[in-house]
Amino acid sequence: MGSPFTVRRARASDVPAIEQLVAPYVQRRILIGKERVAYYESIQEFQVAEGPDGILVGCGALHTLWEDLGEVRTLAVSADWLHHGVGHAILEELQNAATSLGLKRLFCLTFEVDFFEGHGFRPIGETVVPPEVYAELVRSSDEGVAEFLELARVKPNTLGNTRMLKLLDPAPATAASGAEAPSAEASSAD
Repeated sequence: MGSPFTVRRARASDVPAIEQLVAPYVQRRILIGKERVAYYESIQEFQVAEGPDGILVGCGALHTLWEDLGEVRTLAVSADWLHHGVGHAILEELQNAATSLGLKRLFCLTFEVDFFEGHGFRPIGETVVPPEVYAELVRSSDEGVAEFLELARVKPNTLGNTRMLKLLDPAPATAASGAEAPSAEASSAD
């Protein structure tokens, strides 16, 4: 499929297409389904990949969890565009955005361990925040924060997933890195 794609910030009008991209992953229980209003509420967090015909072929979101910590959420790629670098390009944009925000670490909850390891993420065990930060985070109603902290109330959402973390470089990554996405690109962190 050698057709190019472009990555851009999502617009509110992209929400129906994002829902369509995510739907197969929700059906396979890789991602957790959300109400449409949740996508509108978080649209500013999304980057999308657009094919040459204007159709969205991928999406992903960056959600800030704490002053130095962000989460990659809802990384999904159309089946026709898997293994064409779409997931890599979206993740790179999300990492650049995280660096621009001053974040130093990125979290994800995923079945796609090989893909994220190929991008510098490493599996984590226990919670990797100081007790005083944990005490603040545990008050959040955000499901992603609960998944990061491994709270019991989200255990059904996390079964089979791997919690991963990446330490970010202070300088934004460049498109010249040449790394290609090695496998299906889907993060189950929602």
